[in-house]
Amino acid sequence: MAILNCKFIQGFMRMCQDGFEQGWHERNGGNLSYRMADSEVAEVSPYLSKDAPMMPIGVAVPELRSEYFLVTGSGKFFRNVIIDPLDSIGIIKLDDKGENYQLCWGFVNGGRPTSELPSHLMNHEVKKKKDSKYRVIYHSHTTNVIVLTFVLPLTAEVFTRELWEMATECPVVFPDGVGVVPWMVPGGKDIAVASSKLMEKYDVIVWAHHGIFCAGPDFDITFGLCHTVEKSAEILVKMLAISPTKRQTILPDEFRALAKDFKVSLPEQFLYEK
Repeated sequence: MAILNCKFIQGFMRMCQDGFEQGWHERNGGNLSYRMADSEVAEVSPYLSKDAPMMPIGVAVPELRSEYFLVTGSGKFFRNVIIDPLDSIGIIKLDDKGENYQLCWGFVNGGRPTSELPSHLMNHEVKKKKDSKYRVIYHSHTTNVIVLTFVLPLTAEVFTRELWEMATECPVVFPDGVGVVPWMVPGGKDIAVASSKLMEKYDVIVWAHHGIFCAGPDFDITFGLCHTVEKSAEILVKMLAISPTKRQTILPDEFRALAKDFKVSLPEQFLYEK
């Protein structure tokens, strides 16, 4: 089918497969959404239906009114996206108030967008306000990050600092740090609101005992961000399995020197003395 050859749909499907192969998407775990550019909407317009009924989002996102999104489906498996995309993913359009959505393509077997659509759209709205280049929101069940939510204090300060210390590239890849949402019931308005508030400051949000949300301008950068955070968490988990304490690590002044050379700004709240 010609629509599946579109570059943004190919990139979306590849990211789903990459995440599955990393082990982050057991069964129907995780979800992905992409805010389409006007040129992409025009490219696929011959394939889009306008007949489906409007459905409530559950939250209001007026800054996203009349926009189109490519999203994974509720109860759908990431492992099936690449082999049966018409069943697993779909394109939706929001109404002129940003309160309802209409299915325009995909989900051919009666599917619907991810149950965490409110979180995705509220995060998209926050990121669009900050920088219109942001188009991807990605939620994955990253194993080692989840492990750390059982043993680290659920604060941005601790999570950021510990992850930064595990690999020199980390403060360069996510210099703003990592936000943390305490455990909440997923899929509803409350967790969407909590996450979107943190997305005003961070590109990475940890959901305690659940996984992470990452935001970025394209598939490569967003996946790479998630991959970097999870690899750092893996290193920390392995280190803690060997010893509860570090013999040596990267120190605050060394982070400051790194920031200067790589021309990034590291918030001082994360460079506290231990």
